Amino acid sequence: MGNAAAVLPEESFKHAASTLTPLSLTRSTPPDAQRILFVTSEFTDLVKVGGLGDVSAALPRALSRHHDVRVLIPGYRQVMRSGLPMRVIGKLPGRGAIPPCLIGELTLPDQLVVHVVLCQQLYDREGNPYGDSQGNDWPDNHIRFARLALAAAQIAGGSGIRNWTPDLVHANDWPTGLTPAYMKWSGQNTPCIFTIHNLAYQGLCEMESHVELGLPAEALSPEGMEYYGKLSCMKAGINYATRISTVSHTYAHEITSAAFGCGLEGLLRRKASEGLLCGFVNGIDDSWDPANDPRLLQGFKPGQWEAKQLHARHVARTFDLHDDGPLFAVVSRLVHQKGIDLTLAAAEHIVAGGGRIAIIGQGERALEQQVEALATRFPGRVGVNLTFCETEARRIIAGSDFLLMPSRYEPCGLSQSYAQCYGSLPIARRTGGLADTIEDGVTGFLFREATLDSYLQAIGRALNVHRRPLLLNAMRRKAMAAPLYWHQAVQPYDRLYRRLIDGTDAAFSSRRRVRACAS
Repeated sequence: MGNAAAVLPEESFKHAASTLTPLSLTRSTPPDAQRILFVTSEFTDLVKVGGLGDVSAALPRALSRHHDVRVLIPGYRQVMRSGLPMRVIGKLPGRGAIPPCLIGELTLPDQLVVHVVLCQQLYDREGNPYGDSQGNDWPDNHIRFARLALAAAQIAGGSGIRNWTPDLVHANDWPTGLTPAYMKWSGQNTPCIFTIHNLAYQGLCEMESHVELGLPAEALSPEGMEYYGKLSCMKAGINYATRISTVSHTYAHEITSAAFGCGLEGLLRRKASEGLLCGFVNGIDDSWDPANDPRLLQGFKPGQWEAKQLHARHVARTFDLHDDGPLFAVVSRLVHQKGIDLTLAAAEHIVAGGGRIAIIGQGERALEQQVEALATRFPGRVGVNLTFCETEARRIIAGSDFLLMPSRYEPCGLSQSYAQCYGSLPIARRTGGLADTIEDGVTGFLFREATLDSYLQAIGRALNVHRRPLLLNAMRRKAMAAPLYWHQAVQPYDRLYRRLIDGTDAAFSSRRRVRACAS
């Protein structure tokens, strides 16, 4: 584990801070707006690894129609080189081996305010937020993200941002898991929501790291952060937050079982029985409206299927595919969780049924090699692009008839909703958010078991529908009307925020089962 020295942030950040310029933008908020601090390790506008970045960019924007929302993120190299003007507005002390930091502020073109944790020695690195360009996690990640969490707790306590203290803090996934813990240990009573986007990533470090993180003795117990002899930032978030949410109704149920609970199912069952665990289905942002998406070759509405054919021809040219047959898309990280091995096994059956497959994405090298071998085995029927381009991904989805999404687990998932927007019918496993957002046989196809036989049955049903154009187009129309946009999905968050802030949430805590708080 790395031991970050407590170098004064003014010295360590002098060069980067010298390039920042003052801001003068203001933003209007509703008269009854509450102050919300949204804490995240990713934000798509500035730095993104996965779906957390999309949610972290879209949810605060949707909430800003109701509240004064500000985002807090680390000052990664990508953030500092974004070209956006920034000013330094505050300074925060360290704790243990967590160094001091400065707080920067930038305002995006739509006037969303983003606060940045400025600590060059922790964040000024090549690679992504979590690791180097070779895919290795940074050894001091426990300190890097403890700095983010500690900054959030200090801001919640009234430090770092002059004349602005949040009424509620919303922390997201393990990199922010220590946020409610530091808040609790400093005696704060500001409510904190902790959202689990993917329970499988725990944010583990060695028990000996408690000195570096400045943890009290209570943190080292099973009632704190202790997790099978290690310390878990995810467990800290679950144990110390005022409320725990997940990103779909079904996932909130699943994580209380041994199959999906990652060793925390007992704790989560207890939180559920106390009425403290709920599920909110993620929405999608308005940029996915196919009639107004500038990334598409041609916008379209339900019934304007010639635009889908235009995109299908583009995909065929780009991936060197034949022009005939149903088009199946894979737009995904190439990892075991996403069931890519199942799609590899099913490819022969899809091709035998006259289908074509276009695959775009990156991931585990072994799976990348198998995907490349599949394209070599089926030239003209399987095409592969082992990179990721947002524009091309959207055009592939727009041109496809079906999106393959056989995830072993999927807390929420966004790709299935993107596909539905563009009239592509998702074929997905009945798990997590996929079960909540796909109506089997109406807006897509679901299968139960993570087995090839179960998957092939759903693919067979899809191929049968493709042979019936009237039914195919009817399903497309229903799929395009199905997705939940963020201006709708934000409503349960707004209601819970207000109940927690005004102290009227006691009735909620007495409910004795996990369920959607959006009822």
